[in-house]
Amino acid sequence: MRAKKDLRCELITWERVYRMCRHLAASIREAGYRPDLIVAIARGGYVPARVLCDFLEIGNLTGFRIEHYKAGADKQAETRITSGLGLDITGMRVLLVDDVSDTGDTLAKAVPYLLAEGAAEVKSALLLHKEGSSVIPDFYAERIIEWHWIIYPWAVIEDIGAFLQRLEQPPATVAEAEARLEKEYGVTVPNRILKDIFSLHR
Repeated sequence: MRAKKDLRCELITWERVYRMCRHLAASIREAGYRPDLIVAIARGGYVPARVLCDFLEIGNLTGFRIEHYKAGADKQAETRITSGLGLDITGMRVLLVDDVSDTGDTLAKAVPYLLAEGAAEVKSALLLHKEGSSVIPDFYAERIIEWHWIIYPWAVIEDIGAFLQRLEQPPATVAEAEARLEKEYGVTVPNRILKDIFSLHR
């Protein structure tokens, strides 16, 4: 698969993730919402959900899996719940957490699912909300106006590795990979990450 010429990317740092979670937690507290349970959408919601548990002092955390995108912005034809909760949430106030609202399809599938499972109330909290998403989350840390692909630190090997594999004549060295990623996707990837990727694919 060839590189998508119009696909631009942004690499998010761990420090920025933490700042966004802190901002999210403050917004949730200010709104007076006190969930009984935090539910992460797997896989992107796991890390922010755990950090929000810490900021909001909530011990109850679980998750379920929705598949929409594969590695490197490869979108599937259908948004599907592939692994359910396995937990009774009847009557609970739920905070649903994910990393980013892209098309909005994931939230559109997740919220009705949790309500059907018996949740008394569901509020959504995301790190990044992209303008143009069909669903606006109840809470989000930052808004993205111009669409581009977000690469989180917990998926950097997966995403960057997929992008490199799509390039015609995949780069033979770390230096070449760095230059090609900058040219094709507009993203600067730290040398240490590229070394990790190369070591995995040898």
